[in-house]
Amino acid sequence: MPVAPTVDTAVNGTTAPGFEGVRTAFARNFEEAGERGAGVVVYRDGREVVNLYAGTRDVDGGAAMWGPGTAQILRSATKGVAAAALLLLHQRGELDLNAPVGAYWPEFKARGKGNALVRDVLAHRAGVPALDRLLTPAEAADHDVAAAAVAAQAPFWEPGTDHGYHAQTYGWLTGELVRRVTGRSLGEFVADEIAVPARADVWIGLPAAEAHRAGRVGPTEAPAVPGAPRARPKRALAEAYTNPESLTRRAFDSITPSPDENDPAYRAAELPGSNGIGTADGLARFYASLIGEVADGQRLFTPETLRLARTEASSGPDRVLAVPSRFGLGYMLHGIASPLLTPDSFGHPGRGGALGFADPETGIAFGYVTNGMRQGVTADPRAQALVRAVREAVAGTRDSGA
Repeated sequence: MPVAPTVDTAVNGTTAPGFEGVRTAFARNFEEAGERGAGVVVYRDGREVVNLYAGTRDVDGGAAMWGPGTAQILRSATKGVAAAALLLLHQRGELDLNAPVGAYWPEFKARGKGNALVRDVLAHRAGVPALDRLLTPAEAADHDVAAAAVAAQAPFWEPGTDHGYHAQTYGWLTGELVRRVTGRSLGEFVADEIAVPARADVWIGLPAAEAHRAGRVGPTEAPAVPGAPRARPKRALAEAYTNPESLTRRAFDSITPSPDENDPAYRAAELPGSNGIGTADGLARFYASLIGEVADGQRLFTPETLRLARTEASSGPDRVLAVPSRFGLGYMLHGIASPLLTPDSFGHPGRGGALGFADPETGIAFGYVTNGMRQGVTADPRAQALVRAVREAVAGTRDSGA
């Protein structure tokens, strides 16, 4: 069995008064939870209050240490960035959330999907969480091929009547809508209309000039606690994730074989559901820009658009995640599947670790990225430890009047 590399657990960076507990929780992730390399950044009312990083840039313990500008793959945390593109187009009057998808993308109406609305795409209600014809990594990165495959897919339920996490197809759905409305790819739209005004280091399609900033990711396991029983998922949940015929597995495995996430070609491709790249600061700044003014950047969402993002559009048993989930328009909401800061929070986790969210009630915006990917889908224990520490810091600074 390979031996995990030794990791320097010295934490670098800063915390504002009252947020020292976040540093403690971050350090504990390295000392007790097997973290290899990670960064966490928190903004409060548009100002940075936490910026911490530690470990190595590469999961395999390479010589390069993690720095404040280190970027990592975001996996499904990319979905929150992709959602902002559609909501901004709606905010500008260029995209009607209550219009059929087919009004912009006529081919999508095929095989009984004519009633699917744009808002159904954002709320994971479009009915096409998986594909009968799996795509190769090269096909998945080809906008025309991927869009045609989604358009040709028969729905798994009547669009708009139920919800199930569109793990991979969400990216092709949102990407094609942006292309049809603007003539630009979603990655191009994000670069011009989101990353620049927010001054956020997030990319969907990593530019060659920034490739040197991205560290290598890989699977890791949390250290076993002596004497502690190994957690076992419920039988129905385990079946959903291990049965290749289940809708759960089919949704997550729409691309086959699984892409090499460290391949420069994969990182340069645009897969808005799964392969965004970002820094912890970039993810936090992005969310800060959705809820208010952010230092040296612009606010992106109007109060009405923010309301749309946060208003519950789907809830209850999720046909794909196999647990109850809650979604606004494009964002997971605080709940069992994705615990966030308060019931007011909205954001998106990435399978295996990453997490970004905003909380308008407290003014908090949070970004966490890691190179050590775990088995969990939505509630990584390392991220949750940091969220708890932020929650305690917010409560403490409120009580003290800070």
